[in-house]
Amino acid sequence: MDDIYVKKVCAGDTEAFRYFVEQYKTLSISLAVSVVKDEFIAEEVVQDAFVNAFRAIKSFKFKSKFSSWFYRIVLNESFMRLKKMKSEIVDFRQNYDEQIADESEILALQQDEQTQLINEALKLLPVRESLILRLFYLQEESIKEIASITGWSESNVKVTLHRARKNMHTAINQSIKMIN
Repeated sequence: MDDIYVKKVCAGDTEAFRYFVEQYKTLSISLAVSVVKDEFIAEEVVQDAFVNAFRAIKSFKFKSKFSSWFYRIVLNESFMRLKKMKSEIVDFRQNYDEQIADESEILALQQDEQTQLINEALKLLPVRESLILRLFYLQEESIKEIASITGWSESNVKVTLHRARKNMHTAINQSIKMIN
């Protein structure tokens, strides 16, 4: 379906680009938040990414999925914004000896509390780990597709995903302790 809209936009139907905005806005913001750690800045980043994608859509070669191409633009914009911000990102150091949160405590939380807890825990993680978790679990991208989107090797994606899962458990455990 994306290919049809790419062709329409390339043919001059600028209104057809709305399809991409509707289709990819939510996850794009989520990916940008993984990098910049601020929802308002992430929205600006995604807006810039859409503008850049619109300007460059004629260079899309159909060699990968449009979503991979676009998410790469979002990530590039996010990392450029992060550089501009020159802010310090909390570097979450994992302590492998810490106990992992009891799953029954997480399940006892209401859905919106769970979502808030997960988002707060994702903010504690390093950029790469937060990004990998969002792509793998929220977007349900394969390891190969994540490698394509990020430009990392598949083995690097697997190692980062493994580390991110462990760090996520620790971050959730810490967040639960703060709540209690």
